[in-house]
Amino acid sequence: MTPMRRALELARRAVGVSSPNPPVGAVVVRDGEVVGEGWTQPPGQAHAEVVALQDAGDRARGATLYVTLEPHSYHGRTPPCTQRIIDAGISEVYASILDPNPQVAGRGAAILREADIAVHLGDGEDDARELAEPHAKHVTTGLPFVTVKFAASLDGKIATRTGDSKWITGEESRAYVHQLRAASDAIMAGIGTVLADDPQLTARNPDAATLPHQPLRVIVDSRGRTPLNSRLLTEPGETLIATADSGLEIPGAEVVSMPVDDGRVDLCALIQELGRREITSLFVEGGGTLIGSLFDLRLVDKVVAFVAPLIIGGQTAPSPVGGQGSERMADALRLSRVKLRQFGDDVAIIGYCEA
Repeated sequence: MTPMRRALELARRAVGVSSPNPPVGAVVVRDGEVVGEGWTQPPGQAHAEVVALQDAGDRARGATLYVTLEPHSYHGRTPPCTQRIIDAGISEVYASILDPNPQVAGRGAAILREADIAVHLGDGEDDARELAEPHAKHVTTGLPFVTVKFAASLDGKIATRTGDSKWITGEESRAYVHQLRAASDAIMAGIGTVLADDPQLTARNPDAATLPHQPLRVIVDSRGRTPLNSRLLTEPGETLIATADSGLEIPGAEVVSMPVDDGRVDLCALIQELGRREITSLFVEGGGTLIGSLFDLRLVDKVVAFVAPLIIGGQTAPSPVGGQGSERMADALRLSRVKLRQFGDDVAIIGYCEA
């Protein structure tokens, strides 16, 4: 494994933990030997470069640093990593990508070069850019990166005509969904999903045990219909209920009164509110109404769509995307940078909603 491959592997350990800081991995190599490793710690704690340099100690002098994101150059929650790199005596830095944060955006690399440290860019670029995509969206727009997930049969149904939806996909697909949940700052669902399925909306391991770190659960409930005995209200982690009912109180949840659009919670305003709360990644698992509305408003950045090899049938059986939809095929949203992954008998189609 190359040093940068190892740095990317380490960066994945910070996903879902480091936010609102980006997940970054770092490796220090001296005379062909790895002498230090690290990944970004929770907010306010050390960044990946600092952890790796501390791990290397005196062996960092004259060594090469491999890092998945350009070292930051300003004093935020922590001091600038660029100065720590200079002080440690690093002679050369390989960074996968420049930091999209306007406060950095090449300044980190420039400061290192001014200190006679050679800086090389591009190794592991594609993987590093995917790891940093929530950070990139949030630091440039103030909004979270929105990923929509749904699972459908070959004939495009998410449930039978009676509402039965368990299970369309197999265990391998569902295990991957829990990985995606754990990697997200928040999970969003609509009240229809809560009423129909009474979901837990937690990230769990293969043994069905809840993970120590749980994303915020966000329920879009315009008329305040969340049952007080809903399972999600008693699960580990926090729950936020976005509603148009200003007088609503639900034990076990934070209730936030939102602006209204056509009688429903204004989803644009809700996304903005989540961004203000430093939610950088939002994973949406709602039904067709919520997902369709998000697509109509062009609020979706990425799609993870599972297709299972079964036929459900039925004219009234629900489909994964509601809303108004496109009037013409020319207006239909076409995904880009599409990847296919197989989980057992299921296929996941993963792509981006780019203008």
